[in-house]
This record gives sequence, C-alpha cells and structure tokens, in this order.
Amino acid sequence: MVDPLVFVIVACEVGFWVVLGSGLLARYALNMRRLGAALLVCTPVVDVVLLVATVFDLRSGGEATTAHGLAAVYLGVSVAFGHSMLRWADQRVAHRFAGGPPPVKPPRKGPERVRHEWREWGKFAIAWAIACGVMLLLMHVVGTPERTQALWGQMSGMTLVGGIWLLGWPVYHSVVEAVAAGRRSARR
Repeated sequence: MVDPLVFVIVACEVGFWVVLGSGLLARYALNMRRLGAALLVCTPVVDVVLLVATVFDLRSGGEATTAHGLAAVYLGVSVAFGHSMLRWADQRVAHRFAGGPPPVKPPRKGPERVRHEWREWGKFAIAWAIACGVMLLLMHVVGTPERTQALWGQMSGMTLVGGIWLLGWPVYHSVVEAVAAGRRSARR
C-alpha cells in the first residue's frame, strides 16, 4: 500500500506547478501583472501545506517513513531552489510570449562557470540544512527513536548526493579552471 503522504507530496508538486503556471499566465497572457505576482508569491504556501500534513501524520501516531523524509527533502529543495526555478520559468515565458530577452544561460567555462557551480551547490547546502533540520524536528515531534529510523537514512542519502555533487561539479570545475589558468599563465 502506498503511504498517503506520497499522494500529498505529489499533489504539492502539482500544486506548485499549477500556481506557477497560473501566475505566469496571469502575468503575460492576461496582462494582469499584480495578480500574476500575487500568485507567484503564493508558491511557498504549497510548502506550508506539505509541512503541516507531514507533522499531522506523525503526531497522529504514524511511524516516520521514507515519505516523511522525502517531504522534508522536497521542502528544503523548494525553499533553496524555488526562487531560481521561478526566475527560470519567468525568463522563458517572458521571452517566448512577451518579447522579453533570451533566457540567461549558465556559463560554459572559466571563472564564471566555477562561481556558477559553487552557487548552485550552495543552494543544495541550504536545501540539505533545511531538510535535515525538518527531519530533526520531525524526530523531536515523534519523540520515539524507533519510529524515526527512516529519517536517518534520508539524511545519509542526501548527504551522499551532496558529496557527489560537490566533487563532480564545483570541485571538478575549480580544478579544471585552475589548470587552464596555469596553462594560460605559463604561455605568457
């Protein structure tokens, strides 16, 4: 049987994109800038709904499952990456439907690429901190360590992902740029 919280998580994800799409539609297609802005500002409400549902589920005697950890991860990622996701969507819709400038693309190489990779990983670090903080809060709410073991696994998994991301992107691009800078310096 599927955990009911999984349905709440899916509904919140769908709700996020519906609110985002409605905000962009109001802003660009209907030329209702204030309504569009108000809808876009409401996207965090989806996160609050998910957090309340998660706490309610655990307070009613449920055992913490992977779904509860996933809800915390979703919340962390939404808070840390939400603004850049909104900006990403807004740039594309503005360009496509409102004659806006082309979307900004990430730099391909050089120090700008290194800064970009560290900034994106920094967002992950914020998401990790929020998700782990929420999971620790959920552990406190439950109060019984035996009922929260799955959350420790979620924190470990997210930490592993962060380590792989750190080495595979920011550190890798920093090393590549340092080698390239050394070669440029040697040629002078």
